Order: sequence, then structure tokens, then C-alpha cells
Amino acid sequence: MTTPTLLVLDAEPLPRLGRLAGRVRIEHADESTLAERLPHADVLLVWDFTSHAVRRAWPGEGPRPRWVHTASAGVDHLLCPELAASDTVVTNARGVFDGPIAEYVAGLVLAFAKDLPRTLRLQRERTWLHRETRRVAGTRACVVGSGPIGRAVAGTLEALGVRTALVGRAAREGVHGPEDLDRLLARADWVVAAAPLTEETRGMFDARRFGLMQPSAHFVNVGRGELVVEDALVRAVRDRWIAGAALDVFAAEPLADDSPLWELEGVVVSPHMSGDTVGWRDELAAQFVELYELWEAGGPLGNVVDKRRGYVPGH
Repeated sequence: MTTPTLLVLDAEPLPRLGRLAGRVRIEHADESTLAERLPHADVLLVWDFTSHAVRRAWPGEGPRPRWVHTASAGVDHLLCPELAASDTVVTNARGVFDGPIAEYVAGLVLAFAKDLPRTLRLQRERTWLHRETRRVAGTRACVVGSGPIGRAVAGTLEALGVRTALVGRAAREGVHGPEDLDRLLARADWVVAAAPLTEETRGMFDARRFGLMQPSAHFVNVGRGELVVEDALVRAVRDRWIAGAALDVFAAEPLADDSPLWELEGVVVSPHMSGDTVGWRDELAAQFVELYELWEAGGPLGNVVDKRRGYVPGH
């Protein structure tokens, strides 16, 4: 029996794949060598999930990996028409980031409600300024994206007493459809973007949508940067259409030095870290090893992405 070849699109630190020793030939590639090595691989592990190299290097016709796994929840960085049309199975890291991102969002909501960014600034200035803050319990949130991350965010906010509405691709029990989104935005204190990036969601938070929100509302994006029209967001915060925003993802990363978002009052910028807790890389590697063992045994894989939709169906 021929030993399968696993090709890893590298990022530091490399994944720990010791459990697969002797069962698979592990090779490594970077953006410059990926196209050359892809046709010879049985499996591709996209460990560098910030790279768009797979979209550029995918071979189309001819030999190609039978399975591609990305160590991320989103798959927009690797899906291209040739990969989508192929019989190659694509899986993602669904399940690893849900809880950490939900905690991160809850932390941001509490920070805004309790005016913590201003407290820290006043402390640095040695300024004693007594003021009142908001209760979180009883406020309303609209979470856009009904996948595991969106559901985890909704559950965590509800535990804080926030009345939360979840919006998904289609209406079903416990989930609102897109037709309800504008109405829910207009009454929300917290709007959380946790949707996958698809042609339907790209640019969905534009000037019209920010204009629907309350002047007291805060916007949080832990989904994809391209969900947001950034110029419209800058205007919405600067002109006080909304109270502020917390952004963990951006259309172009890292965020450019000259972006107005860095210094815009009311905006919190973080470097795509909402799901990255201590030990997260080991969790990603362990998840891949478990999936590989299923694949090796001929069993059904979990976390299989619908390549036409751009996410794992069933949520």
C-alpha cells in the first residue's frame, strides 16, 4: 500500500503531527512552492490560513489533493472556482474557536457598557471623573451569523441577561431570516457580525445598515473584514450614527498604518485574535489528526464545507 502524502502550507510554529509519524509522508510548502507540490499530494493542510496561495496555485485539471483542510473557520481564503468544481473534499476547524470568540465578544460588550476604554485613558491622564455606566442585562443584541460561533456568542450574551436575536441565511426555529435583519438592527444595542464571507454577505454592513442602527448602538465584527464597508463604518462612528465599534477583522490585514480606524474615538482595534487563546494551535493540530485518522480509515469526515455556499451546512 502506498504511503499517502500530506502537504502542509506552512506557518510558524509548525503543527504538531507526531501521532501520524510512519503513517503518512509529510511534506512542506510555502507560497512559492505550493503550485509545484500540490499535484503530488493526497491531502493538503492549510496551516497558514492567512494565505491566499491555494486560490492561486490550485491545479484545476489533472492530479490534485483528494482532501483539503484549513486550520480556520472561514474558507474564503482558499475557495476558487476550480476547487469548488472539483471532487476534492474541503473541511474546516469548526468547533475550535466558538467559545473563545464568544468570550471575547462578551468582554467587548462589557467594556463598552462599563466605559472601560475611557477609564483606562483617564487613568493614564491621572484624571478623576466620576460617571455612570450602563447595565448589560436587559439590553438587546443582534448576532448576524447562525453558525457555531454565532450561536456561542448568542448563548454567552444571553447568560449576561442580554436579549439576543440570531440571524441566519434562512429562518427556522430560534433563528431569524435575512428579511428580519433591518428591523432587528434598528432596535439592537449590540450588533455582532459573525457570518461567513460569501457573495451574499460581502459588504452587507454598509451606510444604509449603519444608518438603521441606534445612536447608542455598538458594532462588533468577529466574522470577516469584507462583511463591512469600512469607509461607511468610519463615517458612522465619526458622525455619531452609532456609539462605537470593536473590530477584530479587516478587509486588508494587517490594518494599514494610515487607516483612520486606529485613532477614531469609540473604536477598538484588535489584530484578528478573538479566537486565539493559549494552546489554540495544539487544538487545531489535534483536530486535524483526528480527522486524518477518520479519512485514513475510510470513515466519513466531519466539518465538511459546502463549497457552493462557503461554509459547513446544517446551521
